[in-house]
Amino acid sequence: MNQSNSNKPIGISGLAAYVPPYRVWLEDWCDWTDNQWPKMREIVGRSFRVRGPDQSVYTMAANAVIRLIDQYDIDPSRVKFLGLGTESSTDNSAGAIIVKGMVDQAMETRGKAPISRSCEVPEFKHACLGGVYGMKGAIRHLALDGAGSQAIVVCADIAEYARGSSGEPTQGAGAVAMLLEENPQLAVVDLIGSGSASDYRIMDFRKPMLNFCGQGHSETQQVQDFPIFNGKYSTTCYIDETLHALNDMYEKRQLNSIKHLRSLRALFLHRPYRRMPETGFAVSYLFALGKGNAKDQAELASYCYEAGIDADTLLLEMVSQPDIPSFAEPERHQFEAYPMAMAVLRAFRASHYYRHEILDKLRLGSDTMLDLGNLYTAALPAWMAAGFEQALDENSLAAGEEVLTLGYGSGDAAEVIPFFMAENWREAAAKIHFADAMELTLDLSREQYEMLHDGQRAQGLDYVVHNEFVIDRVGVSNERQFSDLGIEYYRYIA
Repeated sequence: MNQSNSNKPIGISGLAAYVPPYRVWLEDWCDWTDNQWPKMREIVGRSFRVRGPDQSVYTMAANAVIRLIDQYDIDPSRVKFLGLGTESSTDNSAGAIIVKGMVDQAMETRGKAPISRSCEVPEFKHACLGGVYGMKGAIRHLALDGAGSQAIVVCADIAEYARGSSGEPTQGAGAVAMLLEENPQLAVVDLIGSGSASDYRIMDFRKPMLNFCGQGHSETQQVQDFPIFNGKYSTTCYIDETLHALNDMYEKRQLNSIKHLRSLRALFLHRPYRRMPETGFAVSYLFALGKGNAKDQAELASYCYEAGIDADTLLLEMVSQPDIPSFAEPERHQFEAYPMAMAVLRAFRASHYYRHEILDKLRLGSDTMLDLGNLYTAALPAWMAAGFEQALDENSLAAGEEVLTLGYGSGDAAEVIPFFMAENWREAAAKIHFADAMELTLDLSREQYEMLHDGQRAQGLDYVVHNEFVIDRVGVSNERQFSDLGIEYYRYIA
């Protein structure tokens, strides 16, 4: 396991979430948009959250950090690293320092010490992987010059898509903060045994500045950061990067891939919507079968038979190393990198092994995530928070047990990181309160949703704000003597 200069394990001691209360039921959305609810429920989920008119990625991040400090009784002066993982930042200069400023303001209001003045405040951006990179950066900090201190990494994002686009039902908003330190109370993070992969994919999922520069200001002056994306190609990229990151981990740890996957009881993968992690893990399982012994390959052959695929030809496809970037062309972006494997996957889904080897291992927290939507960088830590809370209720994880995580960011890169549950993880999990963070809800009508989505102020959506930051106003001055055009000013409501 990962060791610091003082030869102590490093990992996560706490998790806390902030989710905006504004909720859209996907069954309602299907009625509004003439989509099929049974298909939407099976592939995407049940509902998603929408940011409010006085909320931004920075207010949500600060709210999550305040909750983390409260729930784990953190002394802010011990925090020497505050990282922000996001792909929704609206300031191309400042990042985590904005969050630090808000948290310090809240601490001052309470008469408590602020976060340490000697705290590092980096922002990490790589699509949905920014939070994982932030966590790795924090662990490296704690292992070196920050030894003996604490670190907080907050993952916060706003997933917005144009109305009428195929991505619209996968929207979401929220933030999850993580406390990291030596001798962690929740889980040890094994960076030495982790696996990495990256490859430039051109146009899988991008947010070019040209796409939103020159936007007219909405009523709430929110910048709409709609991505450029290509659904089928994005799925191909996710699967391929997952396979390469897993292979890197298998080699580092000298693991038998199929034996290792079978030994795990819980995994958490980046989750843009319900079906994606299921597909990524299931394809990884099939590839692991292909590298297994005769019995393993016989299991794979049985799925091939049901799919009408020659098993030997499939094994050749699995080692073919397709040129994924070459698919980033208008005439090729719908191609499958592993067409036979995807056909065999459909047969595998119909088998009784699929539930035992795939769905059961993705079960912890999965039902809760159906009501969250895509949180980009916060999607993986949110699933972990929900999963650890469910494991506490069921007493279904053991101290020292490995839980495998996979972070993914379009563009593309992936990180497979083993977590090992701490001795007293139950006490730390009892403070997560993820279900409490999901409890406050205001269900939106079609008109309210469309107004919020388009940056307008809808009626009937007031709620009693407590222990939260909101946007008080946005600067409009662009004078020679003083300029604050577009700068958000925040107000803490105790």
